[in-house]
Amino acid sequence: GMLVTRTDPEQPKHKGMTYFAIDMHSPGVEVRPLRQITGEAEFNEVYMTDARVPDTQRVGDIGDGWRVALTTLMNERTAIGGGGGGNSKRRGPIDETVRIWNELPSDLQTGAQKDQMMRLWCRSEVLRLTNARGAAAAKAGNPGPEGSIAKLMLAEFNQEVTAFTVGLLGARGMIDFDFTFRRPDGLSVDGAEGGVRHSFLRSRANSIEGGTSEIMRNILGEQVLGLPGEPRVDKAIPWIKVPRN
Repeated sequence: GMLVTRTDPEQPKHKGMTYFAIDMHSPGVEVRPLRQITGEAEFNEVYMTDARVPDTQRVGDIGDGWRVALTTLMNERTAIGGGGGGNSKRRGPIDETVRIWNELPSDLQTGAQKDQMMRLWCRSEVLRLTNARGAAAAKAGNPGPEGSIAKLMLAEFNQEVTAFTVGLLGARGMIDFDFTFRRPDGLSVDGAEGGVRHSFLRSRANSIEGGTSEIMRNILGEQVLGLPGEPRVDKAIPWIKVPRN
């Protein structure tokens, strides 16, 4: 697991932090699964009681944890953004939308639905290409704003396309889903492996996980568009002196 610790409380907020890789099976580490609306538990509460991490498991320099964590987040956002298509021909949930559309009787296919489906397909292609640029930058060791762009686009796109697809199914969209509690083998951001019903429920988390959509907009506004940042009165204050409720 990833562990970012405060090692120097005399430094301001983003300084004085150190990054460690912690063995989740170490003594004192307790993992409690969190059940989601899909029945799965992809996330956990983690409690550490007198857990010890040797310096040999430190990643980066002492006090440089924020930079390492930010690099981790940028790569994560690029990976999450790839949930909508990546650099392959697979475009995530839009493929299921097209399949369901083609199976509908012609008298149930309206012009408005077709127009909306094509708009969503075009957005999925833009997302795929944006993520390809982000993946190339990350591979070169320079993860940039493309990850935040793709992450923001994916969250809104997944929620819209899955809601549209469930609507195409009509009443069938509300049945035949297993909510049994289970621990999946991996994280499925777009939920495509579980079908459109699973994707619809799973997509609700896309605008929260890996950084909320509001955080992504702040990052893009400040780092890409050059807009002034939000007021930060505690920016240069040592962490130990920051007022707390």
